[in-house]
Amino acid sequence: MRVWAPISDRVRLLVRPDTPAGAEEPPADQVLEMAAEPAAAGWWQVQIDQAPDTFSYGFLLGEDDTPRPDPRSRRQPGGVHDLSRTLPADEFEWTDHSWTGRQLAGGVIYEMHIGTFTPDGTFDAAIERLDHLVELGVEFVEVLPVNAFNGTHNWGYDGVLWYAVQESYGGPDGYRRFVDACHARGIAVIQDVVYNHLGPSGNYLPLFGPYLHSGHSNTWGASVNLDGPDSDEVRQYILDNISMWLGEYHVDGLRLDAVHALADHRAVHILEDMAVHTGALSAHVGRPLTLIAESDLNDPRLITPRAAGGYGLTAQWDDDYHHVLHVALTGETVGYYGDFGSMGAIAKVLTTGFFHDGTWSSFRGRSHGRPINTDVIPTWALVGYAQDHDQIGNRATGDRLTASLGAEDLALAAVLVLTAPFTPMLFMGEEWAGSTPWQFFTSHPEPELGKATADGRIAEFARMGWDPAQVPDPQNERTFADSKLDWSERDTGRHAEIFDLHRRLIALRRQWPQLTDPRFHRIDVDYDDDARWLLINRGGLQIAANFSDDELTVAVAAHGGELLRTETGVAVSDTDVTLPGHAAVLLAPAGES
Repeated sequence: MRVWAPISDRVRLLVRPDTPAGAEEPPADQVLEMAAEPAAAGWWQVQIDQAPDTFSYGFLLGEDDTPRPDPRSRRQPGGVHDLSRTLPADEFEWTDHSWTGRQLAGGVIYEMHIGTFTPDGTFDAAIERLDHLVELGVEFVEVLPVNAFNGTHNWGYDGVLWYAVQESYGGPDGYRRFVDACHARGIAVIQDVVYNHLGPSGNYLPLFGPYLHSGHSNTWGASVNLDGPDSDEVRQYILDNISMWLGEYHVDGLRLDAVHALADHRAVHILEDMAVHTGALSAHVGRPLTLIAESDLNDPRLITPRAAGGYGLTAQWDDDYHHVLHVALTGETVGYYGDFGSMGAIAKVLTTGFFHDGTWSSFRGRSHGRPINTDVIPTWALVGYAQDHDQIGNRATGDRLTASLGAEDLALAAVLVLTAPFTPMLFMGEEWAGSTPWQFFTSHPEPELGKATADGRIAEFARMGWDPAQVPDPQNERTFADSKLDWSERDTGRHAEIFDLHRRLIALRRQWPQLTDPRFHRIDVDYDDDARWLLINRGGLQIAANFSDDELTVAVAAHGGELLRTETGVAVSDTDVTLPGHAAVLLAPAGES
C-alpha cells in the first residue's frame, strides 16, 4: 500500500478487516507504521502481510488519529468522510472484448446525468433505457461527473475523490455494468471529469500534500496545483486518473470541465500532457480515445494538432453556436447573448467555427477569441448544441427551450443542430421535447453549507430581478425530483413527433455524407437578416430555415428533391422553396434523391 503525503512526517495505515460470517464481534483494527520511500519524495509505503481480498482502510497523518480516505480510493461505500475500500481490478467479467471503439468524427453525442435520467437515478436503471438511445441513433453518451461527492445527489461537479465512483448511483460495479452495456449496443461512453477544482465538503487532499495552489483561484475556490512546487505529482495524479477511466473502466473518452480554469504556466500545458498521455493509451488499447474540452476562451489551440503548435485535444464545446441558435429562437439578448442576434451571426459560426474570433465582446467589455485555421481544424472538432446542462441548469428556474418555444421552433432547433457541420450534442430529454426542467440541485449533509448554497443561489438571481420565491431551493428534495425525466411523455402527442424528427435527422446524417463532411470550405450560407431566413449549402445538400413569423420564398440551387420538412405548408419547386413561419426543409443534392 502506497500514498503520497509529502507534508507529513509520519503516516500510518489503519486496516479494518471484514467481520467473518457468524462472528459475534468484528476483528480489531490494525494500525501499521508506513515507511518513507527514499527514492520517491513524499511517498510512503507498507506491506500488508496476509491481506484479505477486500478490506476497509484509511491513513493517519502525523499524530492525528482520525483516519482519512485514500486520495486514490476506488470505493467509498460509507461516503467521502469514511474509510476507503479496496476494489479488486479483476473481479468484474467484461463482455466487451470485441469492442473496437468509435471515432468522434461523424458521431452524435447524448449528454446525460445519471441521477435524473431515470426515476431510480442509478447506472442499472440507465441500462434499461439504452435501447431508447439505440432507436434514436446516437453513437456516444456523455455522462455528467460520477466521482464521489458528499451527499446523495448533485450535478457532480463538487466531487472530492476523483478515483471513486459515487455509491448512490451504483458504485464502481454499477458503472462497469453501464459501460459494458453501452458497448454491447454499439454506444461509446464519454465521462465528464473535473480537474480544475474540488468540492467544498470531504476534500482531504490538502492534508496529504499541495494538491491546491495558494496563489491561484477560480470561480469555485483554490485552483489545482499544476505549476507550483511538488506539482509533478499532482499532474501525475491527474494523468493516472485518466488512465483509470480509459483503462480500468473501458471508457472511450473524457469531457474536460472548464479547462480555462486550469492555471498552468509551464512550457508544456497540462492539456498537452493529457493529449500525449491519451494518445499513448489509445495506441496500447487499440481503439480511439477522445478528449473533449469545455472552454470559454474561443482558443483553437486546444484542438490544433501538436504538430501545428496546438495542444492536440480531440474536440471542444462551441458555446457560440449555442448562443446564436438560442437568440434566433428565443429573442433573448440579455447578458452574454447580447452579441448574437442575427442570421449573419449563425452564418459566421457555421462557416468559421466561432463568432468571437478576436471580435469585440460587449459582455466582457473587450475583444475575445482567436480565428480558427479552417484548413487545419475539421468541423467535427467543435461540438454544437442548442441545449446542455449548463445552459439550462444555470437559468433561474432551470427551464428548457420547451418552456418558451412551440413545437415549430423546437423542430427548427433540431434541424440546425443535427445538420450542422459540428459534432451534434443533445441533452437528455431534448429529443422528445421533454417538459421537465433541469434545475440546480444539491444535497449537502452539513446544514450550514446547504443553507449557504441555497441562499447564494437565490440571492444571485434576486440581483438579476427574479422573485426569490420563483428560484428553486437547491437543497429541497423536490428540486431534484422535479428535474428527473418524465419518460411517459416520449410516445405522446408532439413529444412523439419531435422524437421521430430527431430520429429521422440522425438517420439522414448516416445516409448523406454531405452532413458529416468535415471540410469548412464545403459550407456556403446565404441569409437575410431582415426577413430572417437562412440557406445552408453543404456540398449540394441544402437546408432552408425560416425563423420569422411570416411565410416567405427562398431561391435555392438545383437540387434532387425534398428529404425532410418540419411543417406541412412547405412548397418546393425546381428554383425555390416556400416556407411557412418557423419551418425548415432539407433538399437532396442535384441528381440524387
